[in-house]
Amino acid sequence: MNKTILITGVAGLLGTHFSRYLLEKGYTVIGIDDLSGGYKDFLPCESSAPFCENFTFYERTLGKDSVDDIFEKHCIETVFHFAAYAAEGLSPFIRCFNYQNNVIASASIVNACINNNSKLIFTSSMAIYGKNPPPFTEDLNPAPIDPYGIAKLAVEMDIQQAAEQFDLKYNIIRPHNVLGKYQNIWDKYRNVIGIFITNVLKDKPLIIYGDGEQTRAFSDIRYYMEPFAKLINDHHNETFNIGADKHWSINEVANLVKNVGAQYGYAAKISYGEPRHEVKHAYSDHTKAIAHLGFKDNTDLKSLTKDMFTWAERQPNRDIKRMPYEVEKKIYQYWK
Repeated sequence: MNKTILITGVAGLLGTHFSRYLLEKGYTVIGIDDLSGGYKDFLPCESSAPFCENFTFYERTLGKDSVDDIFEKHCIETVFHFAAYAAEGLSPFIRCFNYQNNVIASASIVNACINNNSKLIFTSSMAIYGKNPPPFTEDLNPAPIDPYGIAKLAVEMDIQQAAEQFDLKYNIIRPHNVLGKYQNIWDKYRNVIGIFITNVLKDKPLIIYGDGEQTRAFSDIRYYMEPFAKLINDHHNETFNIGADKHWSINEVANLVKNVGAQYGYAAKISYGEPRHEVKHAYSDHTKAIAHLGFKDNTDLKSLTKDMFTWAERQPNRDIKRMPYEVEKKIYQYWK
């Protein structure tokens, strides 16, 4: 391919899967990550893969560390900006971190793309839709209910402004509840199925926030790869939802993980905690991605959960991530 693609958040779930995909297709990949939410052994070339000569990794903190030298050294055609801290429920308690990590960090990438004529593909979030009635379509007026959704919407608006003034080419992708191996399952604030799996392995209860009748759609990361790649050369300045269509209640998901654990000899219990400030029902419509990107979701959540469980069993005993709270007023009991 001889095209150079930069991926931020390259040690995270989206980054580590998509970097492998691009390397196997013949692209050169430059990866940036501060390793605060991903792990170095998740990087695509920690396993001595044959395409490693086409991968370069930089450990940087976006918004604090400059990336100018990276763009100067490499002729970067397209940037996939995956880096973020996606903890919606926690974001009201870590406002400064949330905006620094998700808005200021993104501004540094927007600047670099403008200055180097690189296309920018930004992973936003379903959180921007807020309390709109699902399934969410791309043309809905945003109505986020938490600082994380507000941050993602702010970056979307900033990118669109850069396109108007500087002719920046871009795409906005709004994925949701993505699953797969290489996910950070050691973060107590995000990735509900990952949290449930970790708790089963540690003989801790699966805590459901509220009544468990919240509904979400969970999607297999494997079906994102080809649609993402199509954005490198086409569909400029368009926004796409991407993810699974089938939605599940959190009660159903907890019982699914509990039953998978039982197959491997783990006896998990389910308990209920106080409700969070969150949208009750949240899932998207993917008609546009199906029509324009050939997106086809074949997520089998039961099989995927089983694969993730067996992968998680083989992982080292990593520390559970805990965040320093900026606001402790009304913090939920299970996060104290």
